[in-house]
Amino acid sequence: MKDISLLDKHFRVIISCAQIKTGIEHVADRINSDYRDREILFIAVLNGSFMFAAELVRRIKPLCRVSFVKVATYQGDVSGGVVKELIGLKEDLNGKHVILVEDIVDTGFTLDHVMAQIKSNYRPSSVAVATLLFKPQSYRKSIPVDYVGFEIPNDFVIGWGLDYNGYGRNLENIYSIAE
Repeated sequence: MKDISLLDKHFRVIISCAQIKTGIEHVADRINSDYRDREILFIAVLNGSFMFAAELVRRIKPLCRVSFVKVATYQGDVSGGVVKELIGLKEDLNGKHVILVEDIVDTGFTLDHVMAQIKSNYRPSSVAVATLLFKPQSYRKSIPVDYVGFEIPNDFVIGWGLDYNGYGRNLENIYSIAE
């Protein structure tokens, strides 16, 4: 595993593909235990969560479905804090056990926006949050993050669905900016 350059930035590996898969297995094991006798509706937040959501759902034992919502907050390598809803939720959540699937939770603005919409417009039985990466030092909201693959420092990261100006989502490791 070596460092890479992408556009005008240099990045170093912080989590290998093997470590990622082990982390996802741990998240799936906890969800399987917690939802053993309940049907789950996963709502994956696009674009970044697509790889995590696919790997996670493959490991889920209870009956489940997957839906998607697309929101955006980043401009380049900085979170703007303004959430724009691009594609809305079309599922009936009434009485459902919902797990929001995020690629990364840093400030929590995206999570707060999606959670507010779900709670004000739908009536799910429960809503939990699963994320591949969590930045506790950046987190500014109080919504519990129930299932976390990895806690990471407050660094900009790419790979495994996370991007820099649309590039790097396909990388098999997770990289941190190395400036």
